[in-house]
This record gives sequence, C-alpha cells and structure tokens, in this order.
Amino acid sequence: MRLRLLAPAAAALGFLLVIPASAADAGPGAPGIGDPYYPTYGNGGYDVSHYDLDLSYQPATDTLSGTATLQATATQGLTSFDLDFALTVSKVTVDGRPAAFATSGEQELVVTPARPIPRGHRITVAVTYSGVPSSVERYGFTSWQRTPDGGVAANEPESAWWWFPSNDHPLDKATYDVDVRVPAGEQAISNGLLVSQHTANGWTGYHWRQDKPQATYLATLALGHFDITRSRTRAGVPVINAYSSGLPAATAANARAGVERTAEIIDFLSGWFGPYPFDAAGGYVPDVPTHFSLEAQTRVFYSPAVFATTDGIGTVAHELSHQWWGDDVSLARWSDIWLNEGFATYGSWLWAEHQGKGTVQQIARQTYDAYPADDPFWTVEPGDPGPAKQFDDAVYDRGAVAIQALRTTIGDHAFRALLKAWPAQHRYGNGTIAEFRTLAEHLSGQDLGGFFQTWLYTPAKPAVLPGG
Repeated sequence: MRLRLLAPAAAALGFLLVIPASAADAGPGAPGIGDPYYPTYGNGGYDVSHYDLDLSYQPATDTLSGTATLQATATQGLTSFDLDFALTVSKVTVDGRPAAFATSGEQELVVTPARPIPRGHRITVAVTYSGVPSSVERYGFTSWQRTPDGGVAANEPESAWWWFPSNDHPLDKATYDVDVRVPAGEQAISNGLLVSQHTANGWTGYHWRQDKPQATYLATLALGHFDITRSRTRAGVPVINAYSSGLPAATAANARAGVERTAEIIDFLSGWFGPYPFDAAGGYVPDVPTHFSLEAQTRVFYSPAVFATTDGIGTVAHELSHQWWGDDVSLARWSDIWLNEGFATYGSWLWAEHQGKGTVQQIARQTYDAYPADDPFWTVEPGDPGPAKQFDDAVYDRGAVAIQALRTTIGDHAFRALLKAWPAQHRYGNGTIAEFRTLAEHLSGQDLGGFFQTWLYTPAKPAVLPGG
C-alpha cells in the first residue's frame, strides 16, 4: 500500500530522468479510492503515513477548531488531490506553501498545491479549520454525537469527516498524534496512550498517541466529563476505560461490570488469535442516545444502551475481538465486512463457551435452527452483502455460523492455526476474503471453493450445518 519511490540518488542520473516524475506526468488525484460500495470515500494519488491533530473544543457551543497536519507520499504526479472533510476550512498549505482549495460534492476538499507534486515525493499538508460538527449533515446524517457535556466522534464506515480531514478509507492506515484542548474540568479521550496532560490559563490539553497503523473510521474522540479507571492485561498492556459521569447509576454499574473485564477478555482472546497487537486497550461509555457500539482501535466506543439492563459482556467480547479482526487486520474494501463482523461475533461465542454458556457448536446450531429456510435472513450473502445490508444481522450471525462450519470442515488443528496465522501475516495491514480463503486452503490442504460459495455467496440456507 505504501509506495516509497524517488530515492535521492535518482537526481544524479540526469535531467531527463527527472522529467517523467514532474509536471509532465502530473494530474489530479482520484476523488475516491475505488471502493465499490462507497465510490466517493477515500481518495487516490497519495498515501498518508501520519496524522497530527492540534485541536481546541468548546463544549458550550460544540465548536471544534484547529489544524490537522498530514504526512503523506504521492503515489502519482499530482496537480491536485482530495481530502474527505465536512467542516469549514480557512487555510491549507502543502510543504509550507499556501495552496488553493475548494469543496466538491458531499465531503470532498480539493487541494491545489502551488506547484505540481512529483510521484514519490513526501509531502506535508496542513489544514486549518473550524465548525460545529453536530450541525453538519452529509448524505442525510451526522457522525458527531452531541452529549450534555460535550461531543463524540464515532461511527462506521465514516466519522473522520466531522473532526479531521483525511483519506477516509481503511486501505490508507496511518499513525496518529491527537492534541486536544478543552476548558479546565473537561476531558478528552482518544485512541492509544495518553502521552501528556497539562492545564494552563483555564484550558487543559490532552495528548493521545496511536503509534500503530489505524484506519480513519477507527479514530475516535470523546469530550466531556468521565470517570477513568486503569488496569493491565497479563502481558502488561495498559487498559484505560472511561465512563461518562452523567450515566444513570444502574447503567454505570452495569457498564463497569462488563467493561472492567477488558483485560481478562483480551488475555483469553489472545489464546485464540495470538498476541494482542497494540500498546493500549480499553473503552469508553459516553452519555449518548445511540444504540450501537464501535471497535475504535484500542478505545472501544460503547453505547450506554448496551448496559441498560445487563453487563453487556457479549458486546464487550465482540468489540475486543475486533482489535484483531478489523483493527489489526482491516478490510481492503467494505464488501469484505465478514472478516470484521463474522469473526468478532465468533469471538463473543468463544467467550460465551469459556463462561459455560454452551459450546460454540451449540450456539451455531441454535442460530442455524432459529431461521427457517424461507426467512429473509438467508438471502443476505455475508461475503458480499451490499451497502444496504452491510451491517445486517446475517453478516454477524450467519457469518459466525459459517466460521464454525469452517472449523468443523477443516478440523480443529488447522482452524486454530488459521485464527492465529491471519492476524500474524497481515499485521497492521489489510486483507480480503479471497486471501483468507487461500490461507485456509493452504493450512488445511483442502479446496474450499464450494464451501465459501455455499456459506458466503449463496442467498439461501445451507442444507447442512457440519458437526451436527
């Protein structure tokens, strides 16, 4: 994915060799990265390696302002390029020089640098901006959630537009430094480790760092009042959890009962998926009305609705499974969503079995039997559900049943090796279902074409669930 071209020694080869990489070959970067489900998401022509966000937030007005600095490499000669963004931009520079900019479509920020960018050139793009994220809608919705004491950026497959300009697609992963200033007494929660915290002149600054590659939709920001707890996994990974101080007492108690088991669940899942891939872990429960949770990398977003009546431990296990399946190894295109949701659901089933709530085979059988053959549930193909059904129950549940069927088909030894080999071989990168099938066939010595066609790409109930 990351192209590092144009070695310094190339300049010594002569002027004629420089010309093809200059303005002669330059053109605009594509306004989409090529995803069939979301043609306008992401962008072409460059690859981001790091985001440095320097922000201020005023909760009284929900105003976010600051500068985002992107380190990137041009993968083609560029006369212009796009960023995905929805707030109001006041200034853009490229390599320190003022650049022209304009908006296009729903979320395209088109940047025209003062001079063309050669292919392979490493560029620094700085965007200064401000806005009220909760007032901004794109495609009829907002991914910024206003809270009684602040706001939250968390959504899938997009949330970055509402708080920083980006190449918003999982194919372009990068590391992050997030510096956020809030009025003293407020807090800012983001991904990774808290590098520093300081208060001066009525403002408190929080510096969070994510030093492992992260997809843009997995970057999260929560602003408000939180109760924060700290612990560690058996391997010493620091766990940081945060709970909104505005949660109802019963919800807060349930949330703590579930989320505070994060380290224990990570230790268990590591036995199945391999070593935990990041330097930090944890989650947060803000005071929001939405009902979904999101596997934000190292800092899971949990809806308080999850904990309204229970400890939500199944959801906690699901979202933590995503740290391997979706975060460490991210999908290459959104049609590969089964690699995220099917395996995260399967991880929650493994945890349920560990807690004595039935074997995974029993849970798979119960799910398989719950839907008769004529139920619309079986018309959704987990391997390519379409954007309208991308988060359908069948992607999660039929997807997890398919994984158990795969386990029975290839045998437990090959299956366990597969669950560890996939994250190890694609660590901090991307993967496709086709690549996963190739690995499964390699480890099992079986042709699995028919199996994958039946379980992932046929809009009908498989006639038999292997394993009884």
